[in-house]
Amino acid sequence: MVKDEAPADSAAATIAAAQSEQADQPVPAGLSDRGSDTVSRSDRRTSVEKERALDQASGGQVTRTEDLASQDPRDIARQMLPEFGFSEGEFSCLDSLWVSESDWDMNADNPTSTAYGIPQALTGGTHDNLPADYMTNPASQIEWGLGYIRDSYGSPCAAWEFKQANNWY
Repeated sequence: MVKDEAPADSAAATIAAAQSEQADQPVPAGLSDRGSDTVSRSDRRTSVEKERALDQASGGQVTRTEDLASQDPRDIARQMLPEFGFSEGEFSCLDSLWVSESDWDMNADNPTSTAYGIPQALTGGTHDNLPADYMTNPASQIEWGLGYIRDSYGSPCAAWEFKQANNWY
């Protein structure tokens, strides 16, 4: 029994045959000399024009910086989830967790402990790795909180499950 070639192999063979046939055809008039000289659009620019195009002050660059601190904290968290390996599907657990902790208030202060901010980090020396602007920047609080959740629980849903069972996380 002879086995037929796989469809991908026969398609590749058909394309190769067509290319080979096309390569044997004479080059149309006017195109035969196109490949003889190296042509570059930048060859037509003066060195001043090139410097201006590459100058960071020229304003032609497409760059941006974004101040996350001015955004809604929930939007900040959604944007940061992938940086910590979390999917959008984890957001509902994170939302439930942080609603129960601070209601997403960056100034939430627990009167019975040193817990502060959106994730309610213990600021009394327990968490020595808090960013310098933790007390004033919701993006820093969220970034720290997502790292804490990843390192301590693995995911926002696991942290939320723990919180529900223990009334703390």
